[in-house]
Amino acid sequence: MNIGSNAKARTGVATIGITLALMLGVAGCGGDGNSDKKPTATAPASDDGGSAPSPQEGQSADPLAELRGPDGLTLKITSATRDAGGFLTINAQLKNDGSHDAVLSSQLTGNETEIMKNGQSFGGATLVDPKGRKRYYVLRDTDGRPLTTAGVQSVKAGDTVPIFMQFPAPPEGAGEITFQLPTFPTATIKITG
Repeated sequence: MNIGSNAKARTGVATIGITLALMLGVAGCGGDGNSDKKPTATAPASDDGGSAPSPQEGQSADPLAELRGPDGLTLKITSATRDAGGFLTINAQLKNDGSHDAVLSSQLTGNETEIMKNGQSFGGATLVDPKGRKRYYVLRDTDGRPLTTAGVQSVKAGDTVPIFMQFPAPPEGAGEITFQLPTFPTATIKITG
């Protein structure tokens, strides 16, 4: 028996094992880790009499609030749910009811340098807990990117864009919160979950 060839065989087996483990690990990382935080796009109802899409999980058929903004934009807040880990996720639909494309204001991003350097987002949104007298800002990841829908520059006439914003959750006793987004009116909404 050759000791050199056994060592080479064991090294080859170890290399194959490590390669296989890495491949399985990468395959398990197929999502972005935020699939339960971001709303999924739903297909519009077809013109041939098809039914309208059902509300997303955790969202009611009636919006919690409907805010009318500039250029025919309407923001329908569909849910405000507490997530495990102390987060509150706001899901909404941004619709352009106008007759022309609406370019989103840079004010929606907010005025914090760290958020602004990451491009167009809804990072300017805030929540206020009137009972606890605290204001909550959109969460950021370790690179300073806001945990919101990002990159939406405009909304075509008649189109609807699903959006989300994630905040630290107010205390359990806070059932109603005030939602604020630049260029839109303020709204009081109920935490739905």
